Amino acid sequence: MPILPPSLDDRRFDDLVEDLIARIPAHTPEWTNPRLGDPGRTLIELFAWLGDTLLYRANLIPERQRLVFLKLLGIRLKPAQPAQGLVALSYAQPTELGAITIRPGARIAGNAPFETLDETTLLPVSAEAYIKRNLSDTDAARMGDVIQGLTRIHRINGQAVAYETSAVFSGGRAEAEGVDVFAASADRALWIALLAPLAPSAAEQPGVNDAARLALGGGDSGAPSLLSVGVVPALELPELFEQVETPAPIPVLWEMTTRGRSANATDYLTLEPLPGSDTTKGLSRPGVLRLPLPDESFIWAPSNDVGVNPRAGVGDTPPRLDDAGKAARLLAWLRLRPQPGQQVGNLPLAWVGINATGIDQRQTLAGRVLGVSTGAADQEFQLPMGSVDANSLSIEVEEAGRGYQAWHQVDDLSAISADPNVARDARAYQLDAEAGSLRFGDGVRGRPPERQMRVRLASGRFGGGRAGNVAAGSLAEIAATRIDGRPAPALKVLQPLATTGGDDAETLALAERRIPAMLRHRDRAVTALDYQRLAMDTPGAEVGRVEVLPRFKPRDRRFDVPGVVSVLALPRQTLSGPPNPRPDRPFIERVFSHLSARTPLSTELYVIGCEYVPLGLAVGVALRDGFARDKVLFDVREALKRMLWPLPPGGLEEKGWPLGRSVRERELEVDISRVSGVLEVSGINLFARNDDNWNLLTRATPDGTQTLALTPWQLPELLSLVVVDGAAPANLDSLPNPFAHSNAVAVPVVPALCT
Repeated sequence: MPILPPSLDDRRFDDLVEDLIARIPAHTPEWTNPRLGDPGRTLIELFAWLGDTLLYRANLIPERQRLVFLKLLGIRLKPAQPAQGLVALSYAQPTELGAITIRPGARIAGNAPFETLDETTLLPVSAEAYIKRNLSDTDAARMGDVIQGLTRIHRINGQAVAYETSAVFSGGRAEAEGVDVFAASADRALWIALLAPLAPSAAEQPGVNDAARLALGGGDSGAPSLLSVGVVPALELPELFEQVETPAPIPVLWEMTTRGRSANATDYLTLEPLPGSDTTKGLSRPGVLRLPLPDESFIWAPSNDVGVNPRAGVGDTPPRLDDAGKAARLLAWLRLRPQPGQQVGNLPLAWVGINATGIDQRQTLAGRVLGVSTGAADQEFQLPMGSVDANSLSIEVEEAGRGYQAWHQVDDLSAISADPNVARDARAYQLDAEAGSLRFGDGVRGRPPERQMRVRLASGRFGGGRAGNVAAGSLAEIAATRIDGRPAPALKVLQPLATTGGDDAETLALAERRIPAMLRHRDRAVTALDYQRLAMDTPGAEVGRVEVLPRFKPRDRRFDVPGVVSVLALPRQTLSGPPNPRPDRPFIERVFSHLSARTPLSTELYVIGCEYVPLGLAVGVALRDGFARDKVLFDVREALKRMLWPLPPGGLEEKGWPLGRSVRERELEVDISRVSGVLEVSGINLFARNDDNWNLLTRATPDGTQTLALTPWQLPELLSLVVVDGAAPANLDSLPNPFAHSNAVAVPVVPALCT
């Protein structure tokens, strides 16, 4: 039976009133009519209310004892996780023509507070990205005579490759599907035009260009300006059982145009990212890199006027800009291309922009006194906020004659050191990150702060939660400070992509469900249940289902391999039509990183997605009298979708369709028969996908029913479902797909693996 906290006294207000009224004849027999409104009855109700309040407080004692016991276990609640993203900054006024460097921690207003993560140099230029897009075969054939004429005009020895200058990421918008800037271009390069602000008049544009070029080159500062370039690689779903590892840096080269030996000749200067500034890890993940720019005397762009520069856009030169307004503001071109000798044929990107910086959903607090020490053991001090970033927290304690001294954070005061002398004198504190509280030692396990000495928060970052997962374009206002302490001028914020990763702090109810598992595995993965529990608790990942396949090696599709553990993880997703939930690379990397730190050294760990097998269903039913036809058919479709859904509440036991369990016609028939309004199932046909066609499954079983057989790493994906009143259709090709849009074709994509 379940363990329930006892109620010390279950009497309530009405019970107490009745009990007191029942005692009236024994104590005051002359009071014969204790009616409502009588002064004596009012006193009875008053004392009953006081008694009910006391009993309520008394019944809280078991709850308090339970919470104190949980606290003694030393298992703390998980703090909120911050949402993260990238933004691009620009001056609000086009008259700002200088370069400024902004301190980290600039605050961005929104539904939740955000801050910039790194130092950012803001330059008075904007950027537009272009590629030399290859012509299609049809267009190339249509323009064959023109291409031959251009070959003669430009005296090209060899084959001419025609291209059109195509803008990518127009208006600073991200491309959700990504653009392969290398594969789609004629020269395997991405070109970024650096444009000066638009001048009030055409006559003033050269002066504005000179001022902006001076800011790019650093002017008289003697130090090069740094161009902050934000890059977001396009996320692709991994292939089935593909080995997803930490992405390797992509060997690319950043270059800037400069004047060549002749008037219109173009040369290039190589720009090396500032060491330690590349958070993209070599363009392998979203982030920012900072490029030191050359002196302003070297910053140059070739003319786009073919009358002045006949070879504009020809050969290795930048693409030609036919927009006269943009060409007049052009200062220089950045070129991103593969390093010479490296076979880099693809670079899919979702967004590229300048003056970029990373942000997260936290706010920095500093220089706050938390309290004054009493000198007692086990003192606790409360931080200004909960959900603190433990890595950013800096605590200082005042000491007589020495001022504030830094103390360090430990996971457990009782495990500071095996040497009692070291443990006794350690300047250490223990942090509860979710609650935002500090606990100091008792003189044996860490020293307590001296009496009348102040405890101060030197600095720390706080915040997080689901409220920070905001859509693109939600953030617009920023309050920034220059590195010299002066306020920055008015700035604008461009948020090209949604922020992701925010998660609320763990509630007590969730922690209580987690604690029994925590006591079993102690944050170590040994049994299959340990792997499952730990994977479900991956920070920053919405895990919907986890299955553990011991001794299964995914790439070989083979079981009974010693030392191998494969964890199949699917992201959380609401019940809907296809596509079914599929893990992307960041999801798999998060789960793998969380598990790999907790597995035995001898374990070969894989984190994978499942293989989905396409399934089509055609169902015929007979309806009962008195039931609406469309409603019954809709309920049948919903019942089948829910039954074959891979996440809870789908499946036979509302835990998702069992992994590797074959789909049998009889089981589907039983589920359909339970739908209210169905008289009988007149037929079910199962179809398997073969390229673009649906093939009816054979009825090879002894009872003549159909079965879609699945292997232990497969799940069904219901891609086509038709329910009719009458006989079941025998062909799906001629029927519409109720899940598909009118102008789209559903294409299954398979997930992945990490090791």
